[in-house]
Amino acid sequence: TVDYEVGPEFFPTVKKEGVVLKDGKMTLKAKMTEPGFARCRVVAKKDGYTYEGLATVAFSEDQIRPTSPEPADFDAFWTDALAQARKTPLDPIVTLLPERCTPTQNVYQVSFQNERPGSRIYGILMMPKKEGKYPAVLWVPGAGVRGRQGFNLGDSIITLQIGIHGIPVDMPDGVYRDLGSAALSGYWRYSMNDRDEHYYKRVYTGCVRAIDFIYTLPEFNGNLATFGGSQGGALSIVIAGLDARVKGLVSFYPALCDMAGYAHGRAGGWPHLFKDEKNRTPEKIKTIQYFDVVNFARQVKVPGFYTFGYNDMVCPPTTTYSAYNVINAPKELFVAETTAHYAYAEQWSAAWNWVMNFLKNKSK
Repeated sequence: TVDYEVGPEFFPTVKKEGVVLKDGKMTLKAKMTEPGFARCRVVAKKDGYTYEGLATVAFSEDQIRPTSPEPADFDAFWTDALAQARKTPLDPIVTLLPERCTPTQNVYQVSFQNERPGSRIYGILMMPKKEGKYPAVLWVPGAGVRGRQGFNLGDSIITLQIGIHGIPVDMPDGVYRDLGSAALSGYWRYSMNDRDEHYYKRVYTGCVRAIDFIYTLPEFNGNLATFGGSQGGALSIVIAGLDARVKGLVSFYPALCDMAGYAHGRAGGWPHLFKDEKNRTPEKIKTIQYFDVVNFARQVKVPGFYTFGYNDMVCPPTTTYSAYNVINAPKELFVAETTAHYAYAEQWSAAWNWVMNFLKNKSK
């Protein structure tokens, strides 16, 4: 006995409960009338346990386009935001972490000021010990509140892994759990009706200031790529769209894409701000356009590696394709159809190989 639903993702057109399968089998059919994804979700309960399975198929996915328009003053808004942030000196603080160093790498906790005095970005910097000039990778984080251990890509690359919340990244795990359940709970919803106060404004400027910091390193050779998944996949695209100093990017299942999709009868991107109708006010929808990844994707001019799957319920493929399809730059896509909000080892391996080869060739 199963429950099932079939139809466009997040908008099923057929729902059934308590269906008894004849000989344990059933065939379901679905159709699409416009580009998107059809999904079948089946739930079975047995002996007190619940089992869920998904199957999702694409229909003309290369024709999916965003529902979120680009505001007329989008470029002016972000040019001004970065200019205002850069009026605050970086004031970098770099502290060696001897217990994390390796025979070939020094590891540091770093921080620098962001958009106003006292507002800082923290991260873990891994630096080759051997004297020389090296490319760099800026690793941007997925959603949540947690510490950072640093990101090791070997002895010939500088890596900077940052947090976005303006707090040190080497505290006990319990501190992050407490903050995530209290002061930083649902940070992505903060000031949705005010573009100047929305939480992601300082996040986006902070990522660019991280590049400012990397450029202060005498060991840096000028070749930089961004790397991240989910929220980090979004930030990787955002930074490449904002800052021409980014030479390439890697993005796993990016969040924050075409977030207003729900207001147009189709899936919206994480954090699903407009799934609840009460949030679909003109003020909030307008504000979020300034932070929607699709509007940064339109600005990307550098090569990128992108990967995601069809069964993702966190960052729906309708939304990730809406961003991917408007990128007018060299791009490589690795689709792992059966994955949800995770990646197979093959995807990670392909991403590592892509970024390492890209930076190596760029350095040449």
